[in-house]
Amino acid sequence: MQADLESLVRDTVESMDYEFVGVEMLSRAKAGVLLRIYIDSENGVNVDDCASVSRQLSAVLDVEDPISGRYSLEVSSPGLDRPLFEKAHFERFAGHRVKLVLSAPLDGQRNFKGVLRGVENDEVVVDLEDEQLVVPLADISSARLIPEF
Repeated sequence: MQADLESLVRDTVESMDYEFVGVEMLSRAKAGVLLRIYIDSENGVNVDDCASVSRQLSAVLDVEDPISGRYSLEVSSPGLDRPLFEKAHFERFAGHRVKLVLSAPLDGQRNFKGVLRGVENDEVVVDLEDEQLVVPLADISSARLIPEF
């Protein structure tokens, strides 16, 4: 992820009084890049909020032009299966069930589900069924909350 792009998006979203949750860049064959931005607020976000942020970001991205080639912009709420991007997210959602995908296998496994306990010394702690997983934050490819109904 380009730090300049993330900073540009974060500044724009926060200037509109929304919480910047995170950004994903997904490569799509023939369709270019999908730039997915997650936003939130104390009262949640609706379609109008996402559309407003999308319009503002489109204008900023057109001027700054941080992405080479074709791309599509998508602005979304984090949803019930909220993605966790930053250390603060892992701390905030301690006690919730999560799914982690690691960048490289750990004992032959990349996917883990369990209860998030928090972060200690930049390592994420998750209670699995029969053991505790402690993994560096930098080794996590993706993390999402598992909704409980």
